[in-house]
Amino acid sequence: MNDTGGDTVMQISPDQWILAEWNGLQLTATVAFTWLVMALLAAGSRLVTSRLSTGEKVSRWQVMLEVIVTAIRDQISEISGGDGARYLPFIGTLFLFIAAANLLSVVPGYVPPTGSLSTTAALAIAVLVAVPAFSIARQGIGGYLKTYVRPSPIMLPFNLVSEASRTVALAVRLYGNVMSGTIIVGILISVAPFFFPVVMQVLGLLTGLIQAYIFAVLAMVYIASGARSSRSPSSGVGAAPANQTGHSQTRKEP
Repeated sequence: MNDTGGDTVMQISPDQWILAEWNGLQLTATVAFTWLVMALLAAGSRLVTSRLSTGEKVSRWQVMLEVIVTAIRDQISEISGGDGARYLPFIGTLFLFIAAANLLSVVPGYVPPTGSLSTTAALAIAVLVAVPAFSIARQGIGGYLKTYVRPSPIMLPFNLVSEASRTVALAVRLYGNVMSGTIIVGILISVAPFFFPVVMQVLGLLTGLIQAYIFAVLAMVYIASGARSSRSPSSGVGAAPANQTGHSQTRKEP
């Protein structure tokens, strides 16, 4: 919230908060705080991983890092049906970025960049690109493109609309939840400036973690469903018994 001419103006989106301007180029709070979150994550990761130990004595930071990484990897493995390490860098980065961006809202003067539609749209587009990227890396471009015409070519436009709609849904869901929390806090400050903002701040931390978890889980579900649907029907379980039978018959022949 800023004061302009004695009037209090609530900044609904960090895009409206311009920190600096030079030759027509504007530095908004969205860009500044996004880079701040990335810098903190990079510095924290560098600090923790530079002192990793395989001995009996490990630091508390390493224990915390191992717990977080193991929990994320196990959740990914549960959703994808295994191979959690394959998707861990991408999904883990999404979760940590959104969680850190939301948790830092307790710092005075900080505005979460996830309250901007441009940030959530960028994250959703990253998921949109990751779905075919992981599928193509696993099954090839031909196997992935066939999923758009299954079970018949008439499904092509519907599959394309489905890809676009779930991307929009990811962006709007995260943006709407974060923005609504900011608006509610602003309203409660004007009503009861001492009690309600503290309660809402605590609830905001909880919902921030929940939103990070939901976004990461939905991203993994989309990626896993894309990888599974791109598999060829002939590469299923049914082909294995035939090969095993053939080997067994060959062994019985003299």
